[in-house]
Parts: sequence; C-alpha cells; structure tokens
Amino acid sequence: MIEFNRPTVVGSEITYITQAMQNNKISGDGEFTQKCHKWFEQRLKCKKVLLTPSCTHALEMAALLLDIKEGDEIIMPSYTFVSTANAFVLRGAKIVFIDINPLTMNIDETKIEPAITNRTKAIIPVHYAGVACEMDTIMEIAHRHNIYVIEDAAQGMLSSYKGRELGTIGHLGAYSFHETKNYTSAGEGGLLIINDEQFLQRAQIIREKGTNRSAFFKGLVDKYSWVDIGSSYLLSDLSAAYLWAQLLKVNTLNDTRTSLWDKYKEELQELEETGDVKLPFIPLNATHNAHIFYIKVALTKRPELIKHLKNNGVESVFHYVPLHSSEAGKCFGVFHGKDIHTTKESESLIRLPMHYGLTQKNVIEICKLIKEYFDAK
Repeated sequence: MIEFNRPTVVGSEITYITQAMQNNKISGDGEFTQKCHKWFEQRLKCKKVLLTPSCTHALEMAALLLDIKEGDEIIMPSYTFVSTANAFVLRGAKIVFIDINPLTMNIDETKIEPAITNRTKAIIPVHYAGVACEMDTIMEIAHRHNIYVIEDAAQGMLSSYKGRELGTIGHLGAYSFHETKNYTSAGEGGLLIINDEQFLQRAQIIREKGTNRSAFFKGLVDKYSWVDIGSSYLLSDLSAAYLWAQLLKVNTLNDTRTSLWDKYKEELQELEETGDVKLPFIPLNATHNAHIFYIKVALTKRPELIKHLKNNGVESVFHYVPLHSSEAGKCFGVFHGKDIHTTKESESLIRLPMHYGLTQKNVIEICKLIKEYFDAK
C-alpha cells in the first residue's frame, strides 16, 4: 500500500526529545521552544513568533488579539479547514464566505471588496497547498478599509509571495505542524506569526493564560498576576524538540518534496494536454513548498478513479467540503455573491500521496495507474 500520508521523521527527533527530558523542562517555553522561536524569527524576518499547540490555537489567539466580538464580520474563502472559521465564530463573529479563484483554489481577491461592510473586522486569506494568495491586492484593500489581514498559512511554511515568506505579509499569520504537514512537532503544533508591533506584548499575555508571567521571567515585573483574558497556548517543549530536529533538515525535506511534486507534474502532463486532468497552477510571483499534489477530474470520474487507485494499493482522498454548505456554516456564516467555482472545483479535486517517505518510483507507479484508468475510458 502506498500511503496517502506518513508523518515526517528525519531520525534525530528522539535525540532532541531526550535532551529536553534531561533538561527537566518539558512544559512550554523550554530550551527547544526558544531555539525554534529564534530560528523562525531569523528565517521569517518578522517581529515575533510564538509556538502554539496547533494552528487552530494560533488562529484563536489572533481572534483574541483583534478583539473580535459578536456582530463583527470576517471575510474568508469557504474552501478551507473548519478551524479558519471556528476561531472567529468562537468570539461571536459572522463569517462571510466568498468564491475562490479556480486556478489556485485560493480566495478570489476581486470578490473581497464587494463583501466589505462597516462591520468587517478582518480578511483571512488561506494559502491553499502552500500557494500564495494575491497578497498585494488584499493588503491594499485592507489598508483602504482599515481592516486586519490574518494569513492562514497552515500549509505554507517555506512558500513565498514576491520573495516574502507566507505568513509575514498580513498583520498576523499562522502555520501548522500537524502530522500531515511538511514539518511536524510530534503530531500537533502551530505557530503564531506577529508582524504588527501593536500585538507583541498582549500576544504573550494571552498565550500565558492572561497573565504577565512572561514579563516576570524576563525580570520586567517583580511578580505576575492575571491581567487579561487568555488560555494555555504553549506548545510542550518535547514537541518543540521534535520540530527542532526537522528545522535542522529543512532544506533536505523541502528539496525531497519538491522533486516528488515535479515528478508528478512531469508524468501527468500528457493527461492535462489531452484534457483528462487539470494540474496545480503556480503563479509566477509565487514559490511553493510541494505540500500537496492534486489533480482535478470530471465529477463523475472522481469516485471511480479514487476506487481504481485504492484497488491497486494507492491511497488518495478528496479534500475540503466547502464550509458554506455545512450545517454549522449555514448557521454561523453566509456566502456573499455567487458560488461559481467553490463547490464545482472542490468536487473535482483528488489529492495524491505526498510525504517525505514517498519515492520517485512510487510516484511513477501512481501516475501509471492514473494513465491506465484514462486509457480504459
């Protein structure tokens, strides 16, 4: 069986986890948390980063930092994971879904401005498959209307837009280190990226259960106390140690995935030329991290092809069911404008296996099976 996903393991994770245990500091903000923070701040050139237990938690922190309240409106694509919406619904916000660009599966920036009202508080661009949204346009719209931009870059570590790392362009950004991502922190984990100085101090308070404990340990106050709302948004240092091992191998991991992605593209190019499939589109102003390789096929063919691959030992899956069509989506949100592309494109997409344990031979085998399916039609 060729697995759809296999969590990344580089081989030195246990070594660093053992070191964390020997430090007698396995809760948050230990040695390896600090190492990871420094690595990201230098790599991303942002104001501050904070490791969190998940990308969901990073988005929840963003909602708290923006003081999202009941009646506020948040604009985002419907084609995204539920956490993108949930983080803001938890604060009482109404979600305003808009259509996607069918080329990239990202939010259609031309549909944003008509959806803005005097209640709009933020725009959440989601960089699907680690491919950048049209951030210059989005930031210009946000600036003119005095609203915030939070980049959901859960899939976007090491991807860029016009030379800038995803997650560093909006006011805030978020990464995921879930086991399905390119880099993982022992199964779950996330990162809040702070690009606007106004959020620096309060972010550390919210992350520490609403206390100024961080300032206390830095010697800035003589005791710490409860000063704001917050929760326990710290990642275990054991998980940070696991992530640290992978950050040290970041180029190797990225190069391996990119070569696999390129092989898929090469092998399936002829099927795109015959019109049997559509392959991922990468804008000229973007670089991607090979997080996902997907194909789009006719709706009637998707279940057949997934079954054909499964019967031949290959796991493949479809991806998000658009949020606006879900029970909770109808309750907490509204789709602005027409759903021209979101549902149609989501129903044609198949994700193929993509992980560090995959080989070029595996990719060739998968592509051969896909070609066999279409040859038989």
